[in-house]
Amino acid sequence: MMIFILVIHVIVCMGLIGIVMIQRGRGSGLVESFAGVESMFGTKTSAFLTRATTVLSIIFFITCLSLAVLSVRQSRSLMKNVQPAKTVTQEAPQPPVAQEKVPEAPKAE
Repeated sequence: MMIFILVIHVIVCMGLIGIVMIQRGRGSGLVESFAGVESMFGTKTSAFLTRATTVLSIIFFITCLSLAVLSVRQSRSLMKNVQPAKTVTQEAPQPPVAQEKVPEAPKAE
């Protein structure tokens, strides 16, 4: 089930990116490059693109929420089956500590 929703989600993401890029905005968008898009839908091109953007964004949010709920329900970790690496903790050899030689007091005979 999760894989199916994930595939739908990816397809909707690509479609949403394409639809938003084609729409005419302040910079005229990519619709200026594709003259065939204007002739394909006629004068209602902007209404169609707006409606398609709305539908794809609703599907996008539904798939996002569905994937979040399914991942919480599964509550499994990706690292569940990974064995921790056995590390040998070797301490670095310590340099020998120089012992201070205290001069001995002369012995009284």
